[in-house]
Amino acid sequence: MTEGSTTTGAARSAQARIALSALLLGAIVIGFSGILVKLSETGPLATAFYRVALSLPIFLLWMGVARPLPARSVPAKAGKPTSGDRWLLILCGVLFALDLGVWHLSLQLTSVANATLLGNLAPIWVTLGVRLLFGERVRPLFVVGLALAIAGCAIVMGRSLSASPDNLAGDALAVLTALFYGGYQLTVSRLRASVSTPKILAWSGAVSALILLPVAALTGETLLAASAFGWGVLLAMALISQAGGQGLITYAFAHLPASLSSVTLLIQPVAAAFFAWLVLGEALGPWQGLGGAVVLLGIWLARRGSLAPGTRR
Repeated sequence: MTEGSTTTGAARSAQARIALSALLLGAIVIGFSGILVKLSETGPLATAFYRVALSLPIFLLWMGVARPLPARSVPAKAGKPTSGDRWLLILCGVLFALDLGVWHLSLQLTSVANATLLGNLAPIWVTLGVRLLFGERVRPLFVVGLALAIAGCAIVMGRSLSASPDNLAGDALAVLTALFYGGYQLTVSRLRASVSTPKILAWSGAVSALILLPVAALTGETLLAASAFGWGVLLAMALISQAGGQGLITYAFAHLPASLSSVTLLIQPVAAAFFAWLVLGEALGPWQGLGGAVVLLGIWLARRGSLAPGTRR
């Protein structure tokens, strides 16, 4: 191995560590979303609309002042989507609108714990997708890590989970959310090979907003917040959940395998439980601590069992 290749390998390793840190931070930030949805004074679909619409100026400004960042492919192509990429960008927006809209509806029909846990089963769909659609191998150690991480999430949410028939519709919507979110993650992973973070989030946000607003209006939802506090919640959704959380997550997807990224996002239920304790006063006990430790162990095993970015069968 030459000195140049060693240097390149070290740089990629450092980049992967930075991306993993960004992914973890983004997932923790996103964990606050459920509480903000509960506090919102507008309807669930309207809240989702404001989340993406109010964040659009941030991503448009980012696109205007930032140099395109190289992703996994040729640096010169980064931030310059082809016609095929544009269709993927539109698909990304549709899937994100479905993800947000259906999840926000599920929060109205089931508990935050149920919606958070079931809505975060996306790694199952992502793992199947990268195997069946893209031919990426899935190592046994990765599967063990995935199973442990999901089990850890269930332990964290165990006290708050409810098996009530009254929650059945909301639980079903949360499972559907996981399917849409998994499709969104796979699409973002493909796009990050040639498209910059702000461009993905600007395009997908615009498409999502165009879908969510008319649907919210047609369903008769409350479209306007009734107080300054309500508008503050909507602005927080845009700044914290979308610009902060999704910005970090989308950046990380350029440098990590989609399957590993998706499993790492399972830290979200742990963060959600912590924020529920911090803001809503929901109790945390030894089981929640154990569950969080199991999630972290699962993520660590999944990372060790994952392939290097871009590796194919």
